[in-house]
Amino acid sequence: MKHMTYKVLVADDEDRTRKLIRIYLEKEHALIEEADNGEQALMKAMDTEYDLIIMDWLMPKLSGIEACHLLKSFKKTPIILLTAKSDDADRLLGFEAGADDYMCKPFSPRELILRIKAILKRTTPNRFWTQEPIFSDRIVFSNLIIEHHARRVLVEGAEISLTLKEYELLRYFSLHLGKICSRDMLLKDIWNYEAAGDHRTVDTHVMRLREKIQSISPAAASMIRTIRGFGYRMEETT
Repeated sequence: MKHMTYKVLVADDEDRTRKLIRIYLEKEHALIEEADNGEQALMKAMDTEYDLIIMDWLMPKLSGIEACHLLKSFKKTPIILLTAKSDDADRLLGFEAGADDYMCKPFSPRELILRIKAILKRTTPNRFWTQEPIFSDRIVFSNLIIEHHARRVLVEGAEISLTLKEYELLRYFSLHLGKICSRDMLLKDIWNYEAAGDHRTVDTHVMRLREKIQSISPAAASMIRTIRGFGYRMEETT
């Protein structure tokens, strides 16, 4: 099967980080270009059409957040900012500069892949999703596998029976790994509710989803965490 390629600029002054990202993205058939400072990253991004840019916040010559802000004045290329800064105020600065997503170092390469997938699904749906997926259709965790082409979920190697909404919830959580998914967000994206709905609908489905996973693997079920007052977050077990 012929794989579609996509073009990514990786901008980071750490050789090790650029190499790590390259290894994982090339497995997904990406064409990678690199920059080791913000000025070089901005020049490349202005001259070349990339499908995505991964950019470190702190770089010499021009910071990633400055490069992001300048670039977004001219192009809509999606940008993921990488940074050791984890304060909410810093996250807001990143988003205000135009970043589409934000990941704190050290980061999980698998989570980075999932976040890229979510962004490209939103920004390039015709190219990447109506023809041929650029990523493997299997999302694999240590004790949980989601096979989207077959709408099948394996827990510790055993297939479990999920309703459509339970399956959609699990896959949604996996594609937003590490992020808080509010109940209103889930009602909008899973149930297509434009206005706020009954949060008990979400809670009941999540409870049943957990129970089905728990019956085989408590460790896998514990990946779905309740964030009191907000919603849920899926976290990869270590």
